[in-house]
Amino acid sequence: MELWYTEKQTPNHGITSKIKRTLHHEQTEFQKLDIIETEQFGNMMVLDGMVMTTDQDEFVYHEMITHIAMNTHPNPRNVLVVGGGDGGAIREVLRYPSVEKAVLAEIDGKVIEAAQNYFPKIAGSLTDARVDIQVTDGIQYIAENKNKFDVILVDSTEPIGPAIGLFQKPFYEGIAEALKEDGIMVAQTESPWFNRDLIRQVFQDISQVFPITRLYTASIPTYPSGLWSFTIGSKKYDPLKVDEEKLISPLGTRYYHPGIHRSVFQLPIFVQELLTGKGE
Repeated sequence: MELWYTEKQTPNHGITSKIKRTLHHEQTEFQKLDIIETEQFGNMMVLDGMVMTTDQDEFVYHEMITHIAMNTHPNPRNVLVVGGGDGGAIREVLRYPSVEKAVLAEIDGKVIEAAQNYFPKIAGSLTDARVDIQVTDGIQYIAENKNKFDVILVDSTEPIGPAIGLFQKPFYEGIAEALKEDGIMVAQTESPWFNRDLIRQVFQDISQVFPITRLYTASIPTYPSGLWSFTIGSKKYDPLKVDEEKLISPLGTRYYHPGIHRSVFQLPIFVQELLTGKGE
């Protein structure tokens, strides 16, 4: 008998993977958490029926939510990751020797525990002495920590349940206050194919808070449509004006390198139109 897992990404479309077995299942205080072993992508974390990460393609997401901002800021010392309980973004942040402290603000401690148990290559850096794990509401943590961070990464789930507030303008305003005068933020902003209204609204909101706002994309096979977007908001530094000779290629990356730093901002026409209001 064959077992298959299907994520219904829209009412009319889904992605399916053949699985070997279910490794973990629980209902946490906030969401349904499953770890399944797949034939194609290795271990897969699923929250409320949505794929969060897998062994095989996690590096794309975690590198791309991290390295654009970290390479744009000239001296990132204090970094905050909101969400990101799997630890992948923290792992990438710690590749920079300038980092003195990396805070993980994750609302669901069970996600952290599951990642440490089933995704050691992703979560392994959470035990680093520079990491401060805060099991707390990211919105509340942002509000309580002003003018502290050089870079803030919003590594959230889809905009449902406890993550809804992470896609709203008041949250971005709070991020701006939590950042230092030359700080940078990046948020994952979903699929240009399936989340057009959200991308347009988030881009507008961040543009009203930060003087420099840009959208970039990456290819992530297990995320809806395979094309994923990230929105960067910066108080001072433009990722497109970074001196190429100063770009760092952190040891161990498999997707990001200095040669693609600018290229990911070269958007397809239909994505450009989303940001101008011309898209469907």
